[in-house]
Order: sequence, then structure tokens, then C-alpha cells
Amino acid sequence: MTDTDNLTRRRFLKATGGAATAAALAGCTGGGNGDGGGNGNGGNSGNKLQLINPTMTTLDPVKATDTASGTVIQQIFDPLMNYPNGQVSVENLLVKEHTVSDDKTTYTFKLKEGVKFHNGKEVTAKDVVYSWRRLAESTNSRRAYFILDSIGVKHDSTTKTYKDSDGEKHELTVAKPNSLALKTTGDYELEMTLQKPFHSTLEMLAYTSFAVIPEGIVGDINGYNGEMKHSKFATKNPVGAGPFKFKSWKSDDHAEVTKYEDYHDEKAKVDGVHWKILSEPNARHTYGITNKRADIVYESSLPTAQYDPNKVKNTSTDDQGRIVGEYGPTNSDATMNYLGVSTISSYYMGFNTEAVPKAVRQACAYAMNQETLVKEVFKGRGESAYHFTPPMIYPGGAKQYKSHAESKYPYGFNESQLDKAKQVMKDAGYGPNNPFKFEFTVYQSSTTWPKVGKLLRDKLKSAHIEMSVNSAPFNTLLSRGRKGNLEAYSLGWIMDWPAPDNFLGLLYPPLTDTSKSSPQAYTNWSGTKASKQATKAWEKIQNNRGPTKKEEQAREQAYVTMEEANWEDVTFLPTYHLLSERFSYDWVDVPKYGGAGFSRQMYNNVTLSERKK
Repeated sequence: MTDTDNLTRRRFLKATGGAATAAALAGCTGGGNGDGGGNGNGGNSGNKLQLINPTMTTLDPVKATDTASGTVIQQIFDPLMNYPNGQVSVENLLVKEHTVSDDKTTYTFKLKEGVKFHNGKEVTAKDVVYSWRRLAESTNSRRAYFILDSIGVKHDSTTKTYKDSDGEKHELTVAKPNSLALKTTGDYELEMTLQKPFHSTLEMLAYTSFAVIPEGIVGDINGYNGEMKHSKFATKNPVGAGPFKFKSWKSDDHAEVTKYEDYHDEKAKVDGVHWKILSEPNARHTYGITNKRADIVYESSLPTAQYDPNKVKNTSTDDQGRIVGEYGPTNSDATMNYLGVSTISSYYMGFNTEAVPKAVRQACAYAMNQETLVKEVFKGRGESAYHFTPPMIYPGGAKQYKSHAESKYPYGFNESQLDKAKQVMKDAGYGPNNPFKFEFTVYQSSTTWPKVGKLLRDKLKSAHIEMSVNSAPFNTLLSRGRKGNLEAYSLGWIMDWPAPDNFLGLLYPPLTDTSKSSPQAYTNWSGTKASKQATKAWEKIQNNRGPTKKEEQAREQAYVTMEEANWEDVTFLPTYHLLSERFSYDWVDVPKYGGAGFSRQMYNNVTLSERKK
């Protein structure tokens, strides 16, 4: 997770079936003594890295949709590829080498030999096929579309029904048993065939959903009875081939992993990692900052209310645009090492277009001054958003992002245009005696989005709009959205893979229909000229998926078309892109992470010296 103030629940897309649940599994524990030991500032923590995590949901790589779970999964499991330290360029991990056919549809992977799972079994090509079949076929999978649609591995589809933690039924499109175009061509070699070329195949294979687990360990796909029940694997005994082994997880208390001595890559320099699980931002702040019980603290543990941008000092900017400096003094009189990283993320106000007329949505866009919100509400912990695609992956990069927004954003670049908001409402027939009323729903744990809503609400009054601001638990917000029972809402999106496709898929109109099962977004966008333009543009993207320059240029044109279509109808109102921040003590030596975010970083290359009280 990023900031609970800026909660995303990271990818709540169609494959989640809305099941990016915030409800923790009750009382999940593994081996060990349960408490993880240590207090992070001496005590018995020793050479164990002390961190903080929000509520986790599962340790099954194909089921996890939240960043809290993904952060721990990243330590336990290895996929074939990896984003080293959260950078956006992929490197081999379990793979020794790979080749691609001339037509760019067949990938052959040669694995490292002698790699051992935590249970002592060797990693082979059969394990990879089994793991990816689970991703594509299991009703436990919430990311089947990654392999079936995004990468587009050849397969035959079927539909299955499953119940989420609230007992709500969802339809899930999965692959028919054994139909996935994967085959082993040797003990350490496998072949994958795509329906057509895809420009980001290797980037997608670095996502934790593609992590490799021992063949047959769970019996949730055809042909396997399973060595253990899924609930045990997902909560008490996850087995991977990552740099750390699972030790214990007690819901709403802690999670812990220990160093894996036989790791195939760089062995961990710490004995383990212990996460204190705290769902409430102020509790995380007290634990990590006030009491200095965490070695590293991320922005979610320094809530915006307690954050002082003036305490960021002695800064410099590296060649990747990351801010390096110090933060302090904290309320415990400490000065911490500071890292600020612009992540590939977008946070926005979404509208149900069936419930909120276009004139009202446009008036909201005219009234919103993104720059003011970033400065006054988010205290500079981000940058103004005018596109849904983040600057780092926008066609032409951040410079073109800004140029396009400055020259073409219809609602005022870094300014509020209340006169135009009033005029568009007047033209639509609204006035003092017949204002339009609607509800803006934010997630309950946020301390910043309610402030955004109230500032916008106050501005909209003069434009004959009465907007109420209400909060709901994250799960409730998603559930209401899927059913079409939200008028407007706040949400965010962090990259699964670093390309505009990963973001703009949420704006594909046919998959925003809340009358259908598991919509991508809750906007019901259809029937307008702009929605038709967006539909055609997305189809153009899908028809030009390959890595050639010609296809890339076609996609880039379509990306911009989708952004401008969204501007026209204001289905999403982009608000800001997150500046992820890390605060660490002097006794920690940890590499800087990149635009993919800290949750993509493995901790095997962290070193600790003697902690100071």
C-alpha cells in the first residue's frame, strides 16, 4: 500500500471481482513464537529489519491484490523476472536466458539450475507451468486477466463463479484446464506462445502474480490434489524460492520472514524482516516515528497531518529525479534519512456518468485547482495530475505530459475557473432555485480526501451544485461502486506494469458498465461521442500490441485520444500523482527504489548496524 491517506488497494480491477478486500483473515499464524520479537530500537531485534505494514489479506501470489500483502510476498516468492529495487527496467531473476521467435509470439525461457524452494525441492520448468496455470485457471486467482488478456497467452476460456469474503458471488473468466499455451521443453526450459505480440511481456512477468511455487502444492486446478489446503498455503505455510522464508503471520498483529540460506541470488544481509501490522495511520506514526520502533518508515506511517514539508532539508536530486536528503527533527528529536520518489501512480475523482450529468462533472473540473490541492491538502507530497497516465510513462515522457496539459487541458491548468463552472451549469439549466445535488464518497481511512471534497464542495456552491462529502470503508466503497450505487468517489491506481495500457484500460467504456459482472471502473461511460472515441482508441491499442516502432506510434496516438476523450466527458477527474517518501534511521543502509515503488523492493540487500535509542 502507499499512503493510507492516499489509499489505493492497488488494482481493484475486474479480476479482483472487487475482492481487493480490506478484511483480514482472522487469526492467521504460522510457525514460530507469534510475536516476532524485537522492538526496533535495541531490545532483542538483533539483525532483523523492523518495518510497519497495513492490514494484509493473503500470501498467495495469485490472490493478492493489496500492496500490504504484496510487500511480504515480494520477499518470499521469486518470479522469472524482477524490477530490481523497484526500478522500471526488468532483469532476469529465476531465468538464466530467454529467446523470442521472429514473429514475437513465442518465448522460450531457460531457468537457472539448482535453485531450491524453501521446502528443499528444486525449481523446474514444471513448477513454472503449474504456477502460471493457477494464475490462469484457479478460482483463487484474482489476476487471471494478466496472463490471459494483458500478455495474451493462447488459451480457451470458460467462466467460473466464486464467492468473496462477504459472500458476494462473482463471475470469473479463466482458462479451461490445460488449454494454456505453455509447455516444458526440458527440465529447466519452457515455451510460452502468445495470441499476438505484446510489447510489455517481460515487464508483466516481473509482477508477483507470476511468482513460482512448487508444482502441486495446492490442489485448486485440474490434475492436482494438493499437498495442503489453499487456506494453509495462503496463511500459514507459503512456500516460494525468494530470499526469505515465511515464519509467521498473525492478523492485525505482525508478519515475519527469516533469511533463506540457500537463496540462489544475493543472500540476505539481515536475519529476517518483521512487520508490525497497524491499520491506523496515527498508530503507525506513534510506533515508527515517536517510539522509533521501525528501522524504515514510509509515507503511510507519517500521515499528512503530522508531516511538515519544511523539515525536508539538505536535499539533492539524483539522475533519476529522486530527492535525497534528511527529515527532522521528528517528535522524537531524530533526524532521518529522506528519499522522495515520483511513482507511477494516479489518484482521481471518478463519476458515475448515469448519475451525475456532464455539465456537473465539467463544473467540478473547472472548480478544481490541482496545484492548490497538492500544496495545501497533500503538503507537496505529489504533483498535479491532468492525465490519468503518469508522467514517467506518458508518451514522450514528463516533458510532453506537461506540454500537452498546458496547451490543451480544457478546465484550466493550475487554476480554478469558477466563472466557467457557473456558466456550464447555467447553460445546462441549473440555477439558485434548482441546484444539482450529489454525493462524493471517499474511503474512510483517508484524512486528505475529505479535505479535498470539502474544498471542492465550498467552491461548487456558487455554481449551483450541492455536493455532500461522505466516507465509507474501502470494501463498502468498492462494493457500492460495482453495483452502480456511487455517484462520485475517490480512488487511485499504482502500476502493475509500466505502460499506459495498464492505466487506460480503466477508461475502456465497455468495461465500465456496472450492470455487468466485475466492471473495471464504476463510470457507466457509454453513448457519447467521447466514449465512442475512447472505445475505438482502446481497440486501436489492442490491435497494435507489438514491440515495433510503427505499433508503438499507433498506441501513443491512441493513448492521447483516450486522455482527451476522458477530458471531454470527465469520467475520471485526475487529481495528483503520488510522491512516495521513505524515512530511515542512520543505522540502516538500504538502496534507493524507483518509480515502481517500495513494494517492489526486496530486502535482501539491506544492512543494519547497531541501533540507537
